[in-house]
Amino acid sequence: MLTPDILFDSYRDITPAFLQGQGVTLLLTDLDYTLAPKAVRRPDDVLRQWIDGLKGAGITVMIVSNNRSGVRVTEFCGDLGIGYQGHAGKPSPKGLRAAMERTGTDPAHTAMLGDKLLTDMLAAHRAGVRAWMVEPLGGPVGPWNRVLHLLQRPFKRACPYKCQKNPGENTK
Repeated sequence: MLTPDILFDSYRDITPAFLQGQGVTLLLTDLDYTLAPKAVRRPDDVLRQWIDGLKGAGITVMIVSNNRSGVRVTEFCGDLGIGYQGHAGKPSPKGLRAAMERTGTDPAHTAMLGDKLLTDMLAAHRAGVRAWMVEPLGGPVGPWNRVLHLLQRPFKRACPYKCQKNPGENTK
């Protein structure tokens, strides 16, 4: 339940063609450390272009966040022109299910992208959607996050598919 289905170096490695090939029409994603370091208040141009490319390919992107402050998530999503499901309660699947219901998408056509096993990957598996993991943007900040990321290593090693920047390094 904790092992990601695919491990990516970055969200940028996920292309519209890859999502279409997987049959994914709804990409749910965490915000903090997945799309931007937690201290970053607004999306950068690279993220905007990535979101625009997905939307242009007919893929819905929605942030599913446990973030307690709705202000940052609201502003961030407003800048990107995407929706969000706040107070998701991950690892509970309720936030993911609510997002799928809002968009009229079923689990077979949904993937969850995140950086943490105990929230994002567990919620994805419990909701019956693909569980995709990225390395945290900005790296682990603070002692707790450093410990958490060390604890995640064995599960990341067990991931059946690793998508790395050099396609010749991709393994199944």
